[in-house]
Amino acid sequence: MSNEPGKFAFLIHPIDVRRDAARKFPALRYAPIGFIEALMKKMPPKLMSAVSGIESPTGARAEGWFIGVPLSPRQFLELPTEFVYDKIAAAAKLGAEQGAKIVGLGAFTSVVGDAGISVARRLDGIINVTSGNSYTVFTAIEGLLRAAEIMEIDIPNARCAVIGATGSTGAVCAKLMARSVADVMLVGRDETRLQKLRGEVASTPNLRASVSVSTDMRTALRDADLILAVSSSTDAIIFPGDLKSGTVVCDVARPRDVSKKVIEERDDVLVIEGGVVAVPGDVNFNLNFGFPDKTAYACMSETILMALEGSYEPFTLGRDLTVEQVERVGQIAAKHGFKLAGFRSFERAVSDDVILKVRDAARRRKMGHG
Repeated sequence: MSNEPGKFAFLIHPIDVRRDAARKFPALRYAPIGFIEALMKKMPPKLMSAVSGIESPTGARAEGWFIGVPLSPRQFLELPTEFVYDKIAAAAKLGAEQGAKIVGLGAFTSVVGDAGISVARRLDGIINVTSGNSYTVFTAIEGLLRAAEIMEIDIPNARCAVIGATGSTGAVCAKLMARSVADVMLVGRDETRLQKLRGEVASTPNLRASVSVSTDMRTALRDADLILAVSSSTDAIIFPGDLKSGTVVCDVARPRDVSKKVIEERDDVLVIEGGVVAVPGDVNFNLNFGFPDKTAYACMSETILMALEGSYEPFTLGRDLTVEQVERVGQIAAKHGFKLAGFRSFERAVSDDVILKVRDAARRRKMGHG
């Protein structure tokens, strides 16, 4: 094994435009968002920080760089796609100039257009690209089941609804969840595609769930104990009145499927966005993205895993995912000592104590005390 650390870059961008811009330029705290977006559109990508100290139990090491793409979530979705691709590719090239051999697409950089395929073509021969979606799905399933345990949901007898099931990510999530729960409900708009997927899920190895389908999302949401939200909607589709008390929702979609009003108005419902991952070693990201020290998003972690492996393969590109991919990245993560360390919701870490408060509120609601 080479003693040289694997080298990666990871692309980030502002989520809350005014708040994130004001961290660097305090005078922008009160500026109109449109003004800030106009400034960002003209800005080049920026090196945000260097990452050091990542070390696997195998002895493999990695180092990397966070590269900022100055666009807002709205701009990623509304600006001309070719302009956005060029902006992302320019950021990836900045990572390559630092020495990175693979670049991970964070947040909306992995959503726009064809989910990394066109960006990878622009970077052919310069740097490899991964979207991080395989490990995102792995930790979403792991996080949903772990959170359900804390919420004292009887998982073997639970019903899980997969919203947006006929998409590639939804199909993989359904097949994985069908190994753990009593019933998986596939929810989508196209009855024919749902029935086709039902046959595929029903033939999943180690299946324990019954599999049903529904085009009536509201009814499906009200009947579910666990929800995986993976639709391709451009707006929120899950609202406070849609959920029964004690439900756990894992929102993997970008843009989000779950309205922020759910966590503002429902203290008896838990919304997470997958797991927070503990990264091995004496890690220093040199950047505050709202997580506890030495922890990262799953998409970041997939990029780091490829650097530790030294394979630099474009592990996940596009929207096609397989159960085998998700299982394989889970095995690679275990090999290198990556572990689920907690949960996040709307870009913030969620502690077990917060989950217990939600559980207690759900108990009170079910008993008619609030």
